[in-house]
Amino acid sequence: MNTKTIRDLTAAELKGQRALVRVDFNVPLDDAGKVADDTRITAALPTITTLLDGGASVVLLAHFGRPKGAPEAKYSLAPVAARLKELLPRPVHFLDVTVGARAVEATQNLEPGEVLLLENTRFLPGEEKNDESLSYEMAQLGDFYVNDAFGAAHRAHASTAGVTKFCRPAVAGLLMEKELAYLGGALAAPQRPFVAILGGSKISGKIDVVEALLPKVDKLLIGGAMACTFFKAMGFETGNSLVEPDRLDMAKDLLARAGNKLVLPIDATIAPAMDAGAQASAVARDAIPAGLAMFDIGPASAAEYAAIVEGAKTVLWNGPMGVFEKPPFDAGTFAVANAMAKATALGATTIIGGGDSAAAVAEAGLESQMSHVSTGGGASLEFLEGKDLPGVSALDAR
Repeated sequence: MNTKTIRDLTAAELKGQRALVRVDFNVPLDDAGKVADDTRITAALPTITTLLDGGASVVLLAHFGRPKGAPEAKYSLAPVAARLKELLPRPVHFLDVTVGARAVEATQNLEPGEVLLLENTRFLPGEEKNDESLSYEMAQLGDFYVNDAFGAAHRAHASTAGVTKFCRPAVAGLLMEKELAYLGGALAAPQRPFVAILGGSKISGKIDVVEALLPKVDKLLIGGAMACTFFKAMGFETGNSLVEPDRLDMAKDLLARAGNKLVLPIDATIAPAMDAGAQASAVARDAIPAGLAMFDIGPASAAEYAAIVEGAKTVLWNGPMGVFEKPPFDAGTFAVANAMAKATALGATTIIGGGDSAAAVAEAGLESQMSHVSTGGGASLEFLEGKDLPGVSALDAR
């Protein structure tokens, strides 16, 4: 990795300095308004702790939800601050503003070893526009900048990119470093066999990833409703399954070019509707009846995919195999998750590319049995597509 990280900072650059750290605290809340899943908060703790141990004070910037560039009570970071206080045995403060005189004064009053979480960056209209004057205001909050928000690194916002014009050094945090190392390593020098698994509903959303991965992988397994577009391109009946008619030519082209690298389900779990799980059955992929729809890969496909995964040395997974939130259409997704856990135990590097795949692995209780579970769905996809991530390219290079 050629991006500088907090490991590259000298003792003098840390001690007594204000570390302005962009984190990804965009977490779900429960009905009581408390943090329901603190995975993203705990993922940032190593960076925060390392900076505090180095004698710095830490000022945190984060977004939460999708407010329209103005304060909305339901999108306040106050509940996140409360959970951070429980997780971090250091003084943690919260301020209900993000920039301005009060915010700057609060950062200057911080003692080394203390943490300040500022209010939601998306309450500011210039945040998502990467406004230069807002970027300058944010830069006044710290003496150096750390981006540890991989989940927001694909956005060129004031807090992820613009601020680096005015606040240097600008380096990666430990979570960002880990994300780039795992994803970058899988693409640059994977141990083989290298298997990628792509699922989800639409081929259109994954086409750039398919194109980027095909030359690199030994096998590319396709699941989810996107498989149905390939089935249609092969001339099969797909019933009421989700198909993208405008992507059929693209699917035909991919089938022609990919050869035996591209692996499609050999059977499908079908039903009259998503909520009709009791009526689910498995049929061959070329035997989907006209009135029914595919909601998961079938058991034979799940077994085949599991065998391929267990024989791999590097596995990258993005997207579920079916509607995993609704049993019995979770069987294919959980079969892949369990196979990846077995592959990890056999010495493979297993990487979950964020989003629904990460949720499925968490639901299966297998997070700790993966080499790496990415915290960024959209950022992971864009990285795998080979796109530039503004929040990374803005940082200091080695």
